[in-house]
Amino acid sequence: MNSPTLILILLAVAVVSAIVSRAYFLRRIYRKLNYMLDALEDKETNFHFSEEKFWYRRFNRTLNRIHVLYDRERQEIAEQEKYYGWMLEQVHTGIVVVELSEKRKGQVVYSNSSALNLLGLATLSHVRQLRSVSAELEDAFWKVSTNSEQRSLFYNEQGKIAVSISASEALLQGERVKIIALNDITGEMVHNEELSWNRLIRVLTHEIMNTVTPIASLSHTLSQEVGDTDRSDRIDWKELKLGLDTIASSSDGLIKFVNTYRSLTHVSAPVKKPFFVRELIDKVEHLTRESVHQAGAVFLYEEKSDDILLYADENQLSQVFVNLVKNALQAGATKIKITAEIDFAETIKIAVSNNGRPISAESQEEIFVPFYTTKQEGTGIGLSLSRQIMRLHNGTLTLARSDQRMTTFLLHFK
Repeated sequence: MNSPTLILILLAVAVVSAIVSRAYFLRRIYRKLNYMLDALEDKETNFHFSEEKFWYRRFNRTLNRIHVLYDRERQEIAEQEKYYGWMLEQVHTGIVVVELSEKRKGQVVYSNSSALNLLGLATLSHVRQLRSVSAELEDAFWKVSTNSEQRSLFYNEQGKIAVSISASEALLQGERVKIIALNDITGEMVHNEELSWNRLIRVLTHEIMNTVTPIASLSHTLSQEVGDTDRSDRIDWKELKLGLDTIASSSDGLIKFVNTYRSLTHVSAPVKKPFFVRELIDKVEHLTRESVHQAGAVFLYEEKSDDILLYADENQLSQVFVNLVKNALQAGATKIKITAEIDFAETIKIAVSNNGRPISAESQEEIFVPFYTTKQEGTGIGLSLSRQIMRLHNGTLTLARSDQRMTTFLLHFK
């Protein structure tokens, strides 16, 4: 074998050997990478690659460096989670995180101590557990969403509790969850309840005393007149009749007042059926046409969404709108405009606006209190009755604004 051939053979052997060696080296590298990735995926970080062998020293050092960086990042994330967890435990708002996926729907991922204390539970693993506290509370947890708020009353060892429930949705490790916030509004409810009772008692006392005082005074005077034997033959029968008529009139007024109160506290349950809002407003316009014409006012309706359909008691709602229109006319309005639309949350919103005299700042606090009125001939139940009707329809009636330009009442149907 000549020397050129030998050189070629040796060269070929060297090339093959180098290729085999490189393939073996790459295979070892691939195995190490796979081992490290599998370990990290299983959250196993207790490994270290030897940096003594020359061939793998640089590569192993790089892997170890990646491992150190990963472990440091993992520890920082754990510290942040621990910090955020500590923060959630310190807040007074109850936080409950609930699964939304079909397989785990209703399972509780997390609940802070404020939520557990508020609910009176030691642990909470599923929304169904809330049934033992209150069926209404469980229902509120299922119903609450990003665009709605729920309120619930229940009893625990602390007594009667009122909570406001709001929620938002998020992704947690690729799964949809609902983050529910609970706020104790018992104190606020009690305070508002006390204010309402004080206002109501003040109005009732005023109305009853105004009626009873002249009755008592006249009765006392007439009793003395009739009982005086020295004057019995000189009784002024005309004056006596006038006094008795006054007593009768005052008594009738008191009975009317009591019947009005009774009508306010006995609103019948709505008989609901589907109808278009436009049909309802047409009915209101027909019922108030004469009053609007006599006041020299105009009645306008604008529908910002097409074919708005309501499922409600048409007669009760027409009573609400007629009352708002009559109030506007009594305030000297020359323009009454009703607008209806469906907002982004699929809520029907109807605004009743007028350009009459604005409601004073003091009266704005009182207008929904039963029997409160600024009108001489008013009963003071129109707006309170209207709000009660809206509550029976799971809706709200609020005063949105009242200034020199415009007064607007807003009706929301959820």
